[in-house]
Amino acid sequence: MANETEDHETQFCFPAVNSSCIKTKRSTLESNVMYVFFSLLSVWTVFLNLLVIISVSHFKKLHTPTNLLILSLAVVDMLVGLILMPVDAVKLIETCWYFGDSFCGVFIIILGMLLSMSFNNLILIAIDRFVAVCYPLQYERKITTSKTLMSICLCWFLSTAYNTTVITVNKYVITSNTTDGCYGECTFVMGFVWGVVDQIVTFLFPCAMIIILYLKIFYVAQQQVKVINSLVNRQRDVTLGSKRRKSDGKAALTLGIIVAIHLLCYVPIYIFTLTGSKIISATTANFLTWTMYVSSAVNPLVYAFFYSWFRRALKHILTLKIFRPASTLVDIFTDYHS
Repeated sequence: MANETEDHETQFCFPAVNSSCIKTKRSTLESNVMYVFFSLLSVWTVFLNLLVIISVSHFKKLHTPTNLLILSLAVVDMLVGLILMPVDAVKLIETCWYFGDSFCGVFIIILGMLLSMSFNNLILIAIDRFVAVCYPLQYERKITTSKTLMSICLCWFLSTAYNTTVITVNKYVITSNTTDGCYGECTFVMGFVWGVVDQIVTFLFPCAMIIILYLKIFYVAQQQVKVINSLVNRQRDVTLGSKRRKSDGKAALTLGIIVAIHLLCYVPIYIFTLTGSKIISATTANFLTWTMYVSSAVNPLVYAFFYSWFRRALKHILTLKIFRPASTLVDIFTDYHS
């Protein structure tokens, strides 16, 4: 009798399928609260990154190599909020994959592409800052808008091609009806060789590049401050030297925040993929995944709100001044009231 009651209460993702996955039971209130929370998080992420995209795209004064990289990163983060968050939210709340086998493969390709592009953008930003700090006199010649745009397009193409290739080669495990699993889940397991290659290409190499470049930036910036301070007139040494040290400290802090937040959000999930799901529980895996997604909502605050031009651009956008004639020509770096 007890077994009959237990079977009666068990909910399946697809009741008509014998091999259906078991659906986690949630109260209506719990499900609604989770849907509202994840919906707001998704909208917040899309909205913030859309503001960054509009700002950089609309104002011609912002069409600089560095801002184009920020634009590319904002596009990645917006797609995370627009595609990955809603789909993964449904998967988390319903504990079932209702989108079919075909979209399972497409979703995994998009997931891998956006994650790798996020790291690629950080590498490009690190290279941009490295040249600006270490070779300031050659920056305008080495880093141009056209070269930056070509680099961004190349990274998008290579990221898409790489992830599509990985999924195609391992397509036999992309299914919601696997031998080891049940019907109603979307899982992807790479072979050992591909797993090692993927970890190196998408995680270890980008992290190493970012850390090495920023360490070099910190060292060179510190040396430059020492040289500048030694050349300052004795009477102005205390004032100007103090200002320069504060400016250098602020730049170092900003770079440190950028690197730390991204690595703190991304490193745990990559460690999880190395250890495997048998060591870390599904709850922990979901937490780490959403920690990674949350970085897309935080990135606009770190990359954009640190810049005064973004606050001015934000005023123009929210007050609809961008629809005025010749608004694209506004000098967003100095304009406050127009």
